[in-house]
Amino acid sequence: METKNLKVAFVTDDGNEISQHFGRAQYYEIVTIENGVMTHRERREKAGHHTFHKQEEHGEHHGPGHGFDEHSQGKHRVMTATIVDCQILVARGMGNGAYQHMVTANIKPIITHNITIYDAVQEIIKGTIVNHVENLH
Repeated sequence: METKNLKVAFVTDDGNEISQHFGRAQYYEIVTIENGVMTHRERREKAGHHTFHKQEEHGEHHGPGHGFDEHSQGKHRVMTATIVDCQILVARGMGNGAYQHMVTANIKPIITHNITIYDAVQEIIKGTIVNHVENLH
């Protein structure tokens, strides 16, 4: 992957660790990579489970089509609105519906094993980051 000029959104609650769950994270930490070097960071508010009126416990009442219905896709559109300028989204876990939404929004989703944003950025720069799609749910 080309890392000359790239914006990467990381889901996070603290700006340091990558959240284990895309929908529950409160922020995006946006990292700009230029010529293989991290040049800028900024934090953006992220809509998520904490934002939407009807709170559901994850895993409760989720059928086989969960995440792909219009209601869920509407939530995904809201969650994606603040990162449309990013080429990559990194999380440690994500639902299949959110993952597919990122793909259709032209944002490459990566499910990483890295815990820290710093470690994931280094792997992105080196071109060694692995997309662990087996961690989708």
